[in-house]
Amino acid sequence: MRNLVRYAAAAIALSLLAAGAQGQTKYPTKPIRLLTPFAAGGGSDILARLIAPHMHEALGQPIVVDNRPGGGGTLGAGIAARADPDGYTLILVSGSFGANAALHDLPYDSVTGITPIILIGTTPLVLTVHPSVPVKSVREIIEYARANPRKLNIASAGIGGLDHLAGELFKLQTGATYTTVPYKGSGPAMTALLSGEVSGSMTTLVTSIPHVKAGRLRAVGVTTAKRSRALPDVPAIGETVPGYEVVHWYGMWGPKGLPRDIVTRWNREVAKVLHTSATQKWLMDQGLEPAGGPPEEFLNRLRIDVDKWKKVVKEAGITLSR
Repeated sequence: MRNLVRYAAAAIALSLLAAGAQGQTKYPTKPIRLLTPFAAGGGSDILARLIAPHMHEALGQPIVVDNRPGGGGTLGAGIAARADPDGYTLILVSGSFGANAALHDLPYDSVTGITPIILIGTTPLVLTVHPSVPVKSVREIIEYARANPRKLNIASAGIGGLDHLAGELFKLQTGATYTTVPYKGSGPAMTALLSGEVSGSMTTLVTSIPHVKAGRLRAVGVTTAKRSRALPDVPAIGETVPGYEVVHWYGMWGPKGLPRDIVTRWNREVAKVLHTSATQKWLMDQGLEPAGGPPEEFLNRLRIDVDKWKKVVKEAGITLSR
Protein backbone atom coordinates (compact mmCIF):
# COMPACT_ATOMS: atom_id res chain seq x y z
CA MET A 1 0.00 0.00 0.00
CA ARG A 2 2.82 2.39 0.89
CA ASN A 3 4.45 1.72 -2.47
CA LEU A 4 1.18 2.41 -4.24
CA VAL A 5 0.86 5.72 -2.38
CA ARG A 6 4.42 6.61 -3.33
CA TYR A 7 3.81 5.77 -6.97
CA ALA A 8 0.57 7.73 -6.97
CA ALA A 9 2.27 10.77 -5.40
CA ALA A 10 5.12 10.54 -7.88
CA ALA A 11 2.68 10.32 -10.78
CA ILE A 12 0.76 13.36 -9.54
CA ALA A 13 4.01 15.31 -9.08
CA LEU A 14 5.18 14.43 -12.59
CA SER A 15 1.83 15.42 -14.08
CA LEU A 16 1.95 18.75 -12.23
CA LEU A 17 5.50 19.37 -13.47
CA ALA A 18 4.45 18.54 -17.01
CA ALA A 19 1.45 20.85 -16.75
CA GLY A 20 3.69 23.58 -15.38
CA ALA A 21 6.17 23.11 -18.20
CA GLN A 22 3.37 23.26 -20.75
CA GLY A 23 2.06 26.42 -19.10
CA GLN A 24 5.49 28.03 -19.30
CA THR A 25 6.06 27.16 -22.96
CA LYS A 26 2.53 27.76 -24.18
CA TYR A 27 3.27 31.13 -25.79
CA PRO A 28 1.50 32.89 -27.30
CA THR A 29 -2.09 32.39 -26.17
CA LYS A 30 -3.49 35.71 -27.41
CA PRO A 31 -2.82 38.37 -30.09
CA ILE A 32 0.56 40.13 -29.98
CA ARG A 33 0.91 43.89 -30.44
CA LEU A 34 3.79 44.97 -32.67
CA LEU A 35 4.29 48.69 -32.20
CA THR A 36 5.83 51.01 -34.78
CA PRO A 37 6.73 54.48 -33.46
CA PHE A 38 5.89 56.34 -36.66
CA ALA A 39 2.83 56.93 -38.83
CA ALA A 40 1.66 54.52 -41.52
CA GLY A 41 3.61 54.55 -44.76
CA GLY A 42 7.10 54.87 -43.29
CA GLY A 43 9.87 52.28 -43.41
CA SER A 44 9.24 50.72 -39.98
CA ASP A 45 5.51 50.47 -40.71
CA ILE A 46 6.13 48.80 -44.10
CA LEU A 47 8.53 46.27 -42.57
CA ALA A 48 6.21 45.51 -39.66
CA ARG A 49 3.39 44.73 -42.08
CA LEU A 50 5.73 42.59 -44.17
CA ILE A 51 6.84 40.51 -41.17
CA ALA A 52 3.50 40.30 -39.29
CA PRO A 53 1.73 37.73 -41.54
CA HIS A 54 4.73 35.38 -41.42
CA MET A 55 4.87 35.63 -37.63
CA HIS A 56 1.13 35.01 -37.43
CA GLU A 57 1.68 31.78 -39.33
CA ALA A 58 4.70 30.79 -37.20
CA LEU A 59 3.16 31.59 -33.80
CA GLY A 60 -0.50 30.85 -34.45
CA GLN A 61 -1.75 34.17 -33.10
CA PRO A 62 -2.61 37.48 -34.83
CA ILE A 63 0.18 40.09 -34.91
CA VAL A 64 -1.48 43.49 -34.62
CA VAL A 65 0.62 46.34 -36.05
CA ASP A 66 -0.02 49.41 -33.90
CA ASN A 67 1.26 52.79 -35.16
CA ARG A 68 2.09 55.19 -32.33
CA PRO A 69 3.75 58.27 -33.89
CA GLY A 70 5.05 61.26 -31.99
CA GLY A 71 8.21 62.78 -30.53
CA GLY A 72 10.45 61.50 -33.33
CA GLY A 73 9.64 57.93 -32.32
CA THR A 74 9.93 58.44 -28.55
CA LEU A 75 6.20 58.10 -27.85
CA GLY A 76 5.89 54.58 -29.24
CA ALA A 77 9.23 53.53 -27.74
CA GLY A 78 8.06 54.74 -24.33
CA ILE A 79 4.90 52.61 -24.58
CA ALA A 80 6.99 49.55 -25.43
CA ALA A 81 9.52 50.20 -22.67
CA ARG A 82 6.74 50.45 -20.04
CA ALA A 83 4.87 47.35 -21.22
CA ASP A 84 4.81 44.10 -19.26
CA PRO A 85 7.75 41.88 -20.30
CA ASP A 86 5.47 38.99 -21.29
CA GLY A 87 6.03 38.93 -25.05
CA TYR A 88 2.68 40.47 -25.96
CA THR A 89 4.00 43.97 -26.68
CA LEU A 90 7.06 44.32 -28.93
CA ILE A 91 8.28 47.12 -31.16
CA LEU A 92 9.94 47.48 -34.54
CA VAL A 93 12.15 50.57 -34.59
CA SER A 94 14.43 52.36 -37.01
CA GLY A 95 17.82 54.01 -36.54
CA SER A 96 16.00 57.01 -35.07
CA PHE A 97 15.72 55.03 -31.84
CA GLY A 98 19.49 55.22 -31.42
CA ALA A 99 19.52 58.90 -32.33
CA ASN A 100 16.74 59.87 -29.91
CA ALA A 101 18.89 59.19 -26.87
CA ALA A 102 21.27 61.97 -27.92
CA LEU A 103 18.72 64.76 -27.77
CA HIS A 104 15.63 63.71 -25.83
CA ASP A 105 15.38 63.35 -22.05
CA LEU A 106 13.96 59.84 -22.15
CA PRO A 107 12.23 57.97 -19.29
CA TYR A 108 14.10 54.79 -20.30
CA ASP A 109 17.68 53.89 -21.22
CA SER A 110 17.90 53.10 -24.93
CA VAL A 111 20.60 50.47 -24.36
CA THR A 112 20.11 48.98 -20.89
CA GLY A 113 16.36 49.60 -20.52
CA ILE A 114 15.20 47.25 -23.29
CA THR A 115 15.57 43.64 -24.41
CA PRO A 116 17.06 43.44 -27.92
CA ILE A 117 15.57 40.80 -30.23
CA ILE A 118 16.98 41.14 -33.74
CA LEU A 119 18.65 43.51 -36.19
CA ILE A 120 16.54 43.27 -39.34
CA GLY A 121 18.72 45.14 -41.81
CA THR A 122 20.82 48.18 -42.63
CA THR A 123 20.41 50.79 -45.34
CA PRO A 124 21.37 54.34 -46.26
CA LEU A 125 19.17 57.36 -45.93
CA VAL A 126 18.80 59.16 -49.24
CA LEU A 127 18.86 62.92 -49.74
CA THR A 128 16.08 63.71 -52.21
CA VAL A 129 14.61 66.94 -53.53
CA HIS A 130 11.38 67.92 -55.22
CA PRO A 131 11.86 68.24 -59.02
CA SER A 132 11.15 71.97 -58.74
CA VAL A 133 14.37 72.50 -56.74
CA PRO A 134 17.18 73.43 -59.18
CA VAL A 135 19.88 71.06 -57.88
CA LYS A 136 21.15 67.73 -59.21
CA SER A 137 24.15 66.91 -57.03
CA VAL A 138 25.43 67.10 -53.48
CA ARG A 139 27.77 69.94 -54.49
CA GLU A 140 24.88 71.89 -56.00
CA ILE A 141 22.63 71.47 -52.97
CA ILE A 142 25.43 72.71 -50.68
CA GLU A 143 25.96 75.78 -52.87
CA TYR A 144 22.21 76.38 -53.17
CA ALA A 145 21.69 76.09 -49.41
CA ARG A 146 24.53 78.54 -48.74
CA ALA A 147 23.19 81.03 -51.27
CA ASN A 148 19.50 80.60 -50.29
CA PRO A 149 19.44 79.74 -46.58
CA ARG A 150 15.78 80.75 -46.12
CA LYS A 151 14.56 79.08 -49.27
CA LEU A 152 15.42 75.43 -48.55
CA ASN A 153 13.09 73.46 -46.26
CA ILE A 154 14.04 69.86 -45.50
CA ALA A 155 11.47 67.50 -43.98
CA SER A 156 12.34 65.16 -41.12
CA ALA A 157 10.44 62.31 -39.46
CA GLY A 158 10.66 64.15 -36.13
CA ILE A 159 12.99 66.26 -34.01
CA GLY A 160 15.83 64.16 -32.63
CA GLY A 161 15.28 61.33 -35.11
CA LEU A 162 18.02 59.87 -37.28
CA ASP A 163 17.17 61.86 -40.40
CA HIS A 164 17.12 65.09 -38.37
CA LEU A 165 20.55 64.42 -36.85
CA ALA A 166 21.89 63.17 -40.19
CA GLY A 167 20.88 66.55 -41.61
CA GLU A 168 22.50 68.37 -38.71
CA LEU A 169 25.71 66.42 -39.33
CA PHE A 170 25.48 67.43 -43.00
CA LYS A 171 25.17 71.08 -41.98
CA LEU A 172 28.07 70.73 -39.55
CA GLN A 173 30.40 69.24 -42.16
CA THR A 174 29.42 71.44 -45.12
CA GLY A 175 28.42 74.82 -43.71
CA ALA A 176 25.10 74.56 -45.56
CA THR A 177 22.05 76.04 -43.84
CA TYR A 178 18.39 75.21 -44.24
CA THR A 179 15.21 74.93 -42.20
CA THR A 180 14.24 71.53 -40.78
CA VAL A 181 10.49 70.83 -40.84
CA PRO A 182 9.53 67.95 -38.51
CA TYR A 183 6.64 65.55 -39.20
CA LYS A 184 5.26 62.53 -37.33
CA GLY A 185 7.14 59.95 -39.34
CA SER A 186 8.69 59.45 -42.77
CA GLY A 187 5.28 58.73 -44.32
CA PRO A 188 3.85 62.22 -43.62
CA ALA A 189 7.25 63.77 -44.46
CA MET A 190 7.18 62.04 -47.84
CA THR A 191 3.63 63.23 -48.50
CA ALA A 192 4.74 66.80 -47.82
CA LEU A 193 7.72 66.46 -50.15
CA LEU A 194 5.71 64.95 -53.00
CA SER A 195 3.21 67.83 -52.78
CA GLY A 196 5.98 70.44 -52.87
CA GLU A 197 5.22 71.61 -49.33
CA VAL A 198 8.95 71.18 -48.56
CA SER A 199 12.04 71.23 -50.77
CA GLY A 200 13.62 67.90 -49.80
CA SER A 201 14.13 65.18 -47.25
CA MET A 202 16.77 62.81 -45.95
CA THR A 203 14.74 59.69 -45.46
CA THR A 204 14.79 55.91 -45.91
CA LEU A 205 15.27 54.15 -49.22
CA VAL A 206 12.23 51.99 -48.41
CA THR A 207 10.06 55.12 -48.47
CA SER A 208 11.87 56.97 -51.27
CA ILE A 209 12.79 54.44 -53.96
CA PRO A 210 9.34 54.08 -55.60
CA HIS A 211 9.10 57.86 -56.04
CA VAL A 212 12.69 58.23 -57.24
CA LYS A 213 12.21 55.51 -59.86
CA ALA A 214 8.91 57.08 -60.96
CA GLY A 215 10.57 60.48 -61.40
CA ARG A 216 8.49 62.16 -58.72
CA LEU A 217 11.65 62.90 -56.69
CA ARG A 218 15.29 63.52 -57.55
CA ALA A 219 17.85 61.54 -55.51
CA VAL A 220 20.98 63.59 -54.80
CA GLY A 221 23.05 61.32 -52.54
CA VAL A 222 23.00 58.39 -50.10
CA THR A 223 24.39 58.58 -46.57
CA THR A 224 26.40 55.35 -46.38
CA ALA A 225 30.12 55.29 -47.21
CA LYS A 226 29.41 53.30 -50.39
CA ARG A 227 26.67 53.60 -52.99
CA SER A 228 23.54 51.52 -52.61
CA ARG A 229 22.98 48.58 -54.94
CA ALA A 230 19.35 49.69 -55.15
CA LEU A 231 20.36 53.11 -56.58
CA PRO A 232 23.82 52.53 -58.08
CA ASP A 233 23.80 55.78 -60.07
CA VAL A 234 23.26 57.92 -56.97
CA PRO A 235 26.59 58.89 -55.37
CA ALA A 236 27.41 58.60 -51.68
CA ILE A 237 27.42 61.99 -49.97
CA GLY A 238 30.89 61.06 -48.70
CA GLU A 239 32.18 61.25 -52.27
CA THR A 240 31.69 65.02 -52.02
CA VAL A 241 31.89 65.46 -48.23
CA PRO A 242 34.80 63.27 -47.04
CA GLY A 243 34.04 61.40 -43.81
CA TYR A 244 30.29 61.86 -43.96
CA GLU A 245 28.49 58.60 -43.14
CA VAL A 246 25.16 57.65 -41.58
CA VAL A 247 23.91 54.06 -41.43
CA HIS A 248 20.18 53.57 -41.05
CA TRP A 249 18.82 50.30 -39.67
CA TYR A 250 15.70 48.50 -38.51
CA GLY A 251 15.43 46.25 -35.47
CA MET A 252 13.04 44.73 -32.95
CA TRP A 253 13.09 44.84 -29.17
CA GLY A 254 10.85 44.24 -26.19
CA PRO A 255 10.58 45.58 -22.63
CA LYS A 256 13.44 45.00 -20.21
CA GLY A 257 13.16 41.56 -18.60
CA LEU A 258 11.62 39.80 -21.61
CA PRO A 259 12.16 36.04 -21.06
CA ARG A 260 15.05 34.55 -23.01
CA ASP A 261 12.93 31.79 -24.55
CA ILE A 262 10.56 34.38 -26.07
CA VAL A 263 13.51 36.41 -27.37
CA THR A 264 15.05 33.28 -28.89
CA ARG A 265 11.80 32.26 -30.55
CA TRP A 266 11.17 35.69 -32.11
CA ASN A 267 14.79 35.97 -33.21
CA ARG A 268 14.66 32.55 -34.85
CA GLU A 269 11.32 33.07 -36.60
CA VAL A 270 12.06 36.60 -37.86
CA ALA A 271 15.45 35.39 -39.13
CA LYS A 272 13.62 32.67 -41.08
CA VAL A 273 11.46 35.35 -42.71
CA LEU A 274 14.52 37.44 -43.59
CA HIS A 275 16.33 34.47 -45.12
CA THR A 276 13.58 33.47 -47.56
CA SER A 277 14.48 34.23 -51.18
CA ALA A 278 11.33 36.31 -51.70
CA THR A 279 11.97 38.51 -48.65
CA GLN A 280 15.67 38.91 -49.47
CA LYS A 281 14.81 40.03 -53.00
CA TRP A 282 12.27 42.54 -51.67
CA LEU A 283 14.73 43.89 -49.11
CA MET A 284 17.50 44.24 -51.66
CA ASP A 285 15.13 46.01 -54.08
CA GLN A 286 14.41 48.50 -51.29
CA GLY A 287 18.09 49.04 -50.58
CA LEU A 288 18.08 47.05 -47.32
CA GLU A 289 20.97 44.72 -46.53
CA PRO A 290 19.38 41.84 -44.55
CA ALA A 291 20.84 41.10 -41.09
CA GLY A 292 19.09 38.53 -38.89
CA GLY A 293 21.89 37.73 -36.44
CA PRO A 294 21.71 37.21 -32.65
CA PRO A 295 20.28 39.87 -30.31
CA GLU A 296 23.81 40.93 -29.33
CA GLU A 297 24.44 42.13 -32.89
CA PHE A 298 21.51 44.54 -32.58
CA LEU A 299 22.70 45.70 -29.15
CA ASN A 300 26.19 46.47 -30.50
CA ARG A 301 24.74 48.47 -33.39
CA LEU A 302 22.61 50.41 -30.93
CA ARG A 303 25.53 51.23 -28.62
CA ILE A 304 27.59 52.54 -31.56
CA ASP A 305 24.77 54.83 -32.69
CA VAL A 306 23.96 56.22 -29.24
CA ASP A 307 27.62 57.13 -28.65
CA LYS A 308 28.01 58.67 -32.13
CA TRP A 309 24.95 60.89 -31.97
CA LYS A 310 25.66 62.12 -28.46
CA LYS A 311 29.01 63.37 -29.74
CA VAL A 312 27.41 65.03 -32.78
CA VAL A 313 24.75 66.77 -30.66
CA LYS A 314 27.40 68.07 -28.28
CA GLU A 315 29.80 69.24 -31.01
CA ALA A 316 27.06 70.93 -33.02
CA GLY A 317 25.37 72.48 -29.98
CA ILE A 318 22.01 71.04 -31.04
CA THR A 319 19.06 71.53 -28.69
CA LEU A 320 15.35 70.81 -28.97
CA SER A 321 14.65 74.53 -29.18
CA ARG A 322 16.48 74.79 -32.51
